[in-house]
Amino acid sequence: MVLKPYDTADSLQKLCSKEQLELLNSIDTLRSQGISHYVSLPQIIVCGDQSSGKSSVLEAISGVSFPIQSNLCTRFPTELILRKTPEVGATVSIVAHQSSSDVEKLRLGAFHETLDNFQELPTLIENAKAAMGITSSGKAFSNHLLKVEVSGPDHPHLTIVDLPGLIHSETKQQSAADVALVQEMVRTYMNQPRSIILAVVSAKNDYANQVVLNLSREADKKGTRTLGVITKPDTLRPDSDSEAMYVALAKNQNVEFRLGWHVLKNMDSETGSFSLTHRNLEEEQYFSRGAWRGLPHSILGIEELRLRLSQVLLDQIVSELPSLVEDIQIKSDACQRQLEKLGQPRATFEDQRMYLFDISQSFQVLVKAAIDGVYNDPFFGNASSRKRIRAVVQNSNIEFAERMTTCGHSYDIRDSQTPAKTSKALAPRHITKNKFIDLVEVLMKLTRGRELPGTFNPMIVVDLFRDQSTSWEEIARDHIAFVWKDTKTCMHLALEYVADPATSKALFQTIFEPALKKLLDGLHEKTADLLKSHQEGHPITYNHYFTDNLQKARNKRSRDACTKIIKSFFGVDKLGPSTFVNQSVNLDQLVTALVDRTEPDMNRFACSEAMDCMLAYYKVALKRFIDDIAIEVVEGKLIGPLADMFSPRSVAGMTPDLITRIAGECEASQIEREKLKVQLEILSKGLDTCKHFIGIGGLVPDTPSFQTTPRLDPADQEVEEPQFDTEDLKRFSESEVFENDPDAEPCPIPEECTIEEPCDELSPLEASMISWGMPISTTGPKRKGRKFQYPRVTQEPEVVEANGLQAFERDQY
Repeated sequence: MVLKPYDTADSLQKLCSKEQLELLNSIDTLRSQGISHYVSLPQIIVCGDQSSGKSSVLEAISGVSFPIQSNLCTRFPTELILRKTPEVGATVSIVAHQSSSDVEKLRLGAFHETLDNFQELPTLIENAKAAMGITSSGKAFSNHLLKVEVSGPDHPHLTIVDLPGLIHSETKQQSAADVALVQEMVRTYMNQPRSIILAVVSAKNDYANQVVLNLSREADKKGTRTLGVITKPDTLRPDSDSEAMYVALAKNQNVEFRLGWHVLKNMDSETGSFSLTHRNLEEEQYFSRGAWRGLPHSILGIEELRLRLSQVLLDQIVSELPSLVEDIQIKSDACQRQLEKLGQPRATFEDQRMYLFDISQSFQVLVKAAIDGVYNDPFFGNASSRKRIRAVVQNSNIEFAERMTTCGHSYDIRDSQTPAKTSKALAPRHITKNKFIDLVEVLMKLTRGRELPGTFNPMIVVDLFRDQSTSWEEIARDHIAFVWKDTKTCMHLALEYVADPATSKALFQTIFEPALKKLLDGLHEKTADLLKSHQEGHPITYNHYFTDNLQKARNKRSRDACTKIIKSFFGVDKLGPSTFVNQSVNLDQLVTALVDRTEPDMNRFACSEAMDCMLAYYKVALKRFIDDIAIEVVEGKLIGPLADMFSPRSVAGMTPDLITRIAGECEASQIEREKLKVQLEILSKGLDTCKHFIGIGGLVPDTPSFQTTPRLDPADQEVEEPQFDTEDLKRFSESEVFENDPDAEPCPIPEECTIEEPCDELSPLEASMISWGMPISTTGPKRKGRKFQYPRVTQEPEVVEANGLQAFERDQY
C-alpha cells in the first residue's frame, strides 16, 4: 500500500464542502477518541465481489493505493481515515472485533505504529495481517478492523471503508466458514443506516451473478443510499451484447438505484506506479470513444464520481443531522450522569464525607419521588419499570386483596353442588350448606358446653373462623415477600443511579442489606401479630357490617322456609312476580302455616346460626386484615422508613472508618472520571457543532437532494419531444399525489412561484427545486395529505431521459 501523489491541491477536497468538512471533523474526532460506538458517522463503504476492482475505486477516490495484484485480495475490513493536517504522516492500528476476548483485544490493541514516510507502509500492513493471524497457511480472513489514518494538507476529515470481496463458493484457499464470515461482515457495514454503499460491479462478469447487488438490496431496499459503480469496462468487446448490457446498466435501466450508476476504468495492476493525473487522462481518453461516448459525461470517470460522492455524502449528512444530534445528546446525558455518580475527586476524609452527603440527598429526593408516585426523573424510565415503587406497592396491594377475597377462605359454601371455576393454588374447597352444617354439627358435639338446646357455644365461632382463615398466613407472607423484594430492587437501582459502582456496592452491602433485612424481620413480626389477633383471640367487632350480614343471612334462611311453605300451600313449582292460582284460598290457614313453622332439628338450627355468625364475622375480619396489612405492615413498616435509610443525618452518624471504607476512591474510579470528562467535552463540542449545522444554508446543495442521477447535457444526447404538457402536470397534482387523503383539495399552481420571483416562504432547497421544474412538497395548515406546488410554466418543457429518470432542462424556464 503506497500513497499516490496528488497533482492538484483540491483533488480530495471535492468530496467535502467547507461546512461539511467542519462537521465531519467534529464527529470523526469522537470516533478517534475511542467512542465511535456511540455515534455512527456517515461514511463511504466500498463493497463488491472478489476481484471486482474495489481497491482501485478506493484508490482513485482517496489517493491511497491498496493491493490490486491479481493474486491478492482484501482480507479484512480496512478503515481509511483521511485527516487534514499541515504534516504528512500515517498511523496503522488494529481494532479487535467486539466478539474477541479481553486478552485478544489487549493484544491487538497494542499494535499501533506511526510512520513518517510511506515506503514502510506495505511492510507494516503485512505485520498487521500476521498479528490478526492471517497467513498463507492459516486463517484466510479476519473480522478485526485495520485502521489506517493518513494525514496531510490535501486530505479532508473523511472515513472510507474497504471491505473484503464477497466470495461465491468455497475453494482450497477459502473455506465455507470464510464465505459466511465475509458475507456477515459486509452485511454488518451495509446495515448501518448512515453508510453510503458503493456497490462495485465488474464488467468482466455478468452483473446478475454478482452477490453484491443482492446484499445491497437487502440492506437498502429502496436503493436510496446505494451508488452502483461499474469497473473494468475495457474488458468488454466493443459493440458486443455484453457491452450493450452494461451501457444499459449504467443508464439505470436494469438495476435501479436512486443514486444511479457510475463507470470507472481501472489501471492495470502491472502498470506499476503512476500519478492520478496519468490515470485520469487514460480514463478520459477511453470514455471519449465507442459506446461509452454516448453516455452523459457526469456518470463517467473518477472526477465526476468525486463530485457525485460529494453531493451524495452531503445529502446523507444533512438528512442524518437531526438523528446525530439526538444520539449525541443521549450519550452526553448518560456521560453526565456517570460523572455525577462519581462526584468530585475524594482524596481526603472530608471529600469522602461530602460525597456521601451529596448522594444521600439525591437518594432521598429520588426515593421520596418514588414513594409519592411522582415519576418525572429519568431514573424511573417507562411506565412498565419496576423502579416506580408506589405503583408497584399499589398494584401488589390490589392483587393481595383480590387473592384474599378469592382464595383466603378454606370453604366456599354454596346452596347447590355447582362449584365456581378456579385454577388458583389456594383455591377454596367447594361445599354445600347442608354438608358444611354436618361438619359444624360434629364440631359442636366436640365443643358442647352449658348452652341450651337450639343454641350454640360462642367458642365454636372461633374454631370455625380459624379453620376458614387458614390460608391468610401464606397469602400475607407471599405478599410481604414480594413487596419487600421489589422494594429492595428499587433501592439498589436508586443507589446505583446516584452513586458510582464502587460506592453503591459498598453502601448496599454495608448499610442497605442489614437495614432491609431488619425491615423484613419487622414485617414478619407485625404480620404475625395481626394474624394472632384474628386467629387466637375471641372475635371482637363493633362494626354494624357484622350485624347487617348476620341479619341478611337469617332473613335469607327465613325467606327460603317461607317460600317452601307457599309453594306447597298453592301447589306451584316456583314463585314469580305474578302467579295465577285458579282456586279458593283460605288465607287464615296460610298465615297459620307461616307462623307455626318450626325447626324439627334444634341442633341443626343452632349449627346454621353458628355458620351464619362465622360467615358474617369473616367478612368483617377479612376487610380489616387486608387494610391492616396494607397500612400497618407494608406502609408503616416498609415504605415509611425507606427515605431515612440513607440520609444526611445517617451520614453524619457514620464513623470516619466507615466513611472511608464506603466512599474511599479506588484508582479505577479516578481513571473512569478522567475518561468521562474527556468524553463529555468531545460530546459537548460535537453536539454544539451539529446543532449549529442544522440551520446552516451552506449544507443545502444547489441541486435537489433527490435528483442524484446525472442530468444529460444537450451536447451529449439529442433532446426528445415533450411527452406531456402543462395540463398533464395539473392532472398529476390532482390525482396521484394525495396519498394520505383522496378528498384533499389540490394545491393551486401559484402564479408568484417562478424562477424570477420565488415565494418568500420557500427554503433555499425549495427555491432550487422550483428552478429545476420539480414539485415542492408542502403541508397546508388546514389540509390533509401531501400536496405539491409547480412553477408557472411559460412554455412546454422539453423532457429527456437521464439515467433512467426524467429531468427537466433548466434552460427551458
